Amino acid sequence: MNISKEQLDELNAIVTVDIAKEDYNDKVDNILKDYRKNANIPGFRKGHVPMGLVKKQYGKAVLVDEVNKLLQDALNKYLTEEKLDVLGNPLPKEKENFDWDADNYSFEFELGLAPKFEVKLSGKKAITHYKIVANEEMVDNQIKTIQKQYGKLVSKDVVEKEDVVAGTFVNEEKEISNTATVSLEKIKGKKNLDKFIGAKVGDVITLKTKGLFNDNHDLIGALKINHDEAHDLNIEVTFTVSEVNQQELADLDQELFDKLYGPGNVSTVTELKEKIKQDAELQFVQQSDQQLLNAITENVLENTKFELPVEFLQKWIRATGEQALTEDEAKDEYEKSEKGLRYQLIEGKIINDNNLQVTFDELKDFAKNLIKGQMAQFGQNSPEDKELEDIAARILSNQDEVKRISEQLMSQKLLNYYKENAKLKTKEVSFDEFIKEVYK
Repeated sequence: MNISKEQLDELNAIVTVDIAKEDYNDKVDNILKDYRKNANIPGFRKGHVPMGLVKKQYGKAVLVDEVNKLLQDALNKYLTEEKLDVLGNPLPKEKENFDWDADNYSFEFELGLAPKFEVKLSGKKAITHYKIVANEEMVDNQIKTIQKQYGKLVSKDVVEKEDVVAGTFVNEEKEISNTATVSLEKIKGKKNLDKFIGAKVGDVITLKTKGLFNDNHDLIGALKINHDEAHDLNIEVTFTVSEVNQQELADLDQELFDKLYGPGNVSTVTELKEKIKQDAELQFVQQSDQQLLNAITENVLENTKFELPVEFLQKWIRATGEQALTEDEAKDEYEKSEKGLRYQLIEGKIINDNNLQVTFDELKDFAKNLIKGQMAQFGQNSPEDKELEDIAARILSNQDEVKRISEQLMSQKLLNYYKENAKLKTKEVSFDEFIKEVYK
């Protein structure tokens, strides 16, 4: 057997595999002998079928099968030994009038080769790394939300601002009749709010559904309709008041502090505010890091330039697709996937050049930390290591979970690498400012 490579250019090559009769003949003969021993052919006793008949009936199929096995093994071994970094898989070149009755065979494969390039993490301008802080307004709003959550409703006669009103929404034409509880904080606009204020039990209020709530999703619950029905709904409904309640806020005392954070962990309002601020900013880190990861991904794609074997990849898409594709369809598919392929190559190079591969011990420790964090949410702050080991072992026995956790760990390793090596500038913002700048 002989294998040779013709380099067409930096990104394309042809590999030729020449297979001679002596490479496969003994294997084919041995298989046919086994066939002869077990063949059941009418008119012949088992094991006494003439070899000529066995070859005539099974020879070609066995030959083709064995040559293909030999071919694939030899090709894979060659690519590994030569350390050829190929994109997709080798594509066999079609040969007209290929003759399986010949003794010697020659097969050609097209290769698309991965490009050589240097990764550029960032351009001339530094990439913004946002530090999201919980400002005083956010902390105060969170405290008020907590007070409401742990407070109580007190019945009253007349609706005032910030009350909670129960009643029934009705529109006969749309067959709407739904009893709901509405917090006046969710009502949008002074005009709508004024219709509630001063109302008493039994009063009927007429409202327009369009622009009734600050969040249109609240309209879905209030009228008990689906999302599509709520979209741009502009009808008149009546609301008959059945109950009026005032939200009495919980006191900011030790009893509330202990309910929130456990006995003795928080003792003053100042400590409560600091705890809320820390917890909020810890959650913001995840959002900030994800935004940074996205920004660097876009930046590295923009600044790292290299060519791809486009024609080969389009052929490969046509050859490996679940459905037959035209040349134009394959071109469209390639254009859709090109960006992802480019980043996959860049990411692979970063991982290999900087030894960022995930080891099993790292994966296990990462899984244990994830488990520990989840247990802490349910008040289990000091689990034993053996318990963590056992849970991690069960999780890592599931291949889907291994894949999911491996991807999370790799993202974390890449993020740490980017933070250390990319040109970054830190910008401190509130959460609202972050949303406005990033998702404008």
